[in-house]
Amino acid sequence: MADFADIYGQEQMKEHMQHALRTERLSHAYIISGERGSGKEYIADIFAKALMCENRTEKDGVLEACGSCPSCIKAMSKSHPDIITVTHEKPAIISVDEVRQQLNGDIMIKPYESRYKVYIIPDGEKMNIQAQNSFLKTLEEPPSYIVIIILTENLNAFLPTIISRCIHLPMKPVGDDIIKKYLMEKCHVVDYKAELCASFARGNMGKAIELASGERFEALGNETIDLISRLERLEIHDMMERVKLMLAPSEEGEKNAKKGIDMRQYEDFMDILVFLFRDMLVYKATGDDAHLIFTDKVSYISSVTKKCSYEDINCIIEDLNTARSRISSNVNIELALELMLIGIKEHL
Repeated sequence: MADFADIYGQEQMKEHMQHALRTERLSHAYIISGERGSGKEYIADIFAKALMCENRTEKDGVLEACGSCPSCIKAMSKSHPDIITVTHEKPAIISVDEVRQQLNGDIMIKPYESRYKVYIIPDGEKMNIQAQNSFLKTLEEPPSYIVIIILTENLNAFLPTIISRCIHLPMKPVGDDIIKKYLMEKCHVVDYKAELCASFARGNMGKAIELASGERFEALGNETIDLISRLERLEIHDMMERVKLMLAPSEEGEKNAKKGIDMRQYEDFMDILVFLFRDMLVYKATGDDAHLIFTDKVSYISSVTKKCSYEDINCIIEDLNTARSRISSNVNIELALELMLIGIKEHL
């Protein structure tokens, strides 16, 4: 398990947690909000381990868990009896019974061996209204030894009365330069790939690491650009067959699928298109490949910009934004993608 020194780009959150550890002035409940993969669970584990540590030490001005006391060893092995993770059986819902059994029914039992008892609630936005109302009763009169850490991708899913009783700690986007440096130094990723992954991650360190460590994203990028390069010669049904094959859910992606399309693949597919046509605008304006994201596709980018006007490329980018907007509004995803590809084909 990592330490505070391993948290990148979340200085405000680290300062708040450090102050709480030094002064022992803790809130009974925190909400850490941020995108999937942004590091919410990672930070919650670090904070919980530091709270339980029997012998915190100062390292470069940062108060850290010692990593060697019995509490740290148990925290690192996920076996500490006073660090409880609330789980749920149904993927989309945390039920009132699960909150009552794992939180409300357990919270009055004092810590087994530590000063604090920490409850971590992943996917907190999945608590239904009944579960939130039950949880609210615990927040209104919590025991002094309780620290609850709620992790969420959607702060708006909570009742205002819950938010008002918690300290909200939002994850901040991490700078591309910090992500690139981390990928190169810690993950041993080559510079051009680190820059590409940092650009696509949009400040999400976890996503950048995922993109850099797997072949899925690189393969999707090559397939997407190959599809666009062949659009002029493809009929509509051929386009859609290729898209559906590219975006088909893997076994891992089944739970995140919509109408036979893996939504994570879809998001990456759309990001690739946005950055590709952004590169075309940059290259058309400057004739310089120094600021391109797809530096290995300069030949194709150059060939497109010779025959496409600024207006053509801008229209394509508008088509991309329109497709995203339609899909987020629950328009049929295949229809939205089909209309988008027809629009791109017309302007290439």
